[in-house]
Amino acid sequence: MSSLKRLAAQEPGVEEEECLVRESKRRPTFLNIARKVMELKHMQGLSLQLEPFLRQVVREEIQKGLSHFVYSASRPLLKCIRPSIATCWRLTFKSKLPDTLFTGSRIESEDGTPVTIAIENSNSEMIMASSPLSSVRIEIVVIDSDFYCDEQEDWTEKEFNANVVRARDGKRPLLTGDLVVTLRGGIGKFGDVIFTDNSSWIRSRKFRLGARMLPSKFTEERIQEAVSGTFFVKDHRGALCSKHHPPSLHDEVWRLEKIWKDGAFHKRLSEKGIDTVREFLKFLVMDQNYLRSILGNGMSNKVWEAITEHARECQSDKKFYSYYIAEDQVTLVFDSVFQVAGVKFDGYDYQTISSLTAARMVVLRCKLWAHKKYGLV
Repeated sequence: MSSLKRLAAQEPGVEEEECLVRESKRRPTFLNIARKVMELKHMQGLSLQLEPFLRQVVREEIQKGLSHFVYSASRPLLKCIRPSIATCWRLTFKSKLPDTLFTGSRIESEDGTPVTIAIENSNSEMIMASSPLSSVRIEIVVIDSDFYCDEQEDWTEKEFNANVVRARDGKRPLLTGDLVVTLRGGIGKFGDVIFTDNSSWIRSRKFRLGARMLPSKFTEERIQEAVSGTFFVKDHRGALCSKHHPPSLHDEVWRLEKIWKDGAFHKRLSEKGIDTVREFLKFLVMDQNYLRSILGNGMSNKVWEAITEHARECQSDKKFYSYYIAEDQVTLVFDSVFQVAGVKFDGYDYQTISSLTAARMVVLRCKLWAHKKYGLV
């Protein structure tokens, strides 16, 4: 009993001690306070560094979202209010732009000619060549690629202007150069128009070009703006090693896919005097096995096919050459890359290769013989 009394007497003290231990665990130590202060300062510094970037991203996304919402959501409403926004006259791009343009380089059409704009009748598509509208001034602007994505036939001036892309904060104007084009006889051509920034910073990573009429004393009628197809804009560094589609006969051989400038394939071909796409195609026609051996036996079939398919995209220069083989009384007709286009037997008219039947083997023998005499053809 006495032992039980002692235990009972000790119980209040035990409870007090346990409370003190729990309180000491909850009481913040200097180390904990210092750690929390350091974490707080780190988070504050990080937030200060991220704030400008986050502000810019949020601002751009809000602007994009609002313009896209206004553009897409307002069209059904506008159609309910007014039956049509179609205009009698419209601007149009008569040139197709390349899939990729480069900063610092003059904007040209896919075939290398100046980009052409015209004013035409919206229904007949006939160019307005002889009225006051045929000499109006046109402004060139950059348009978001999401605009015109449903290939609609018309839009309002407000919708068009809402999708004009502005330069990034702290950057030069997105387009520089001759941004105003004066039509002559209803047609105008680009001068020096140059991108100063790439398109990687917008959501779609692509741009369009737009053309709108500047205010004119000749008319108050609205002329519908022109909108081009979409394209990427890359930094000019990429232009130095870009591939051409299709390649030209006079292009350097490294313009072909899978052949990099100053790379192993380029150096091997150059050692054999194969410096242009034309020379590459000649050897491809004459002796594929020899050409492939120059590139190396370790090259995969996939890489070989990529190179040769790209080379075959090359457009012919429409030049032909003939070679007469006296012993066979045959004249072979070659194109610029030594592909046999036709044959003429003595006493017979010119025939294409596809029309030959029994004489085909003779032609092939003559063809091989002529290739061996390559320097004489």
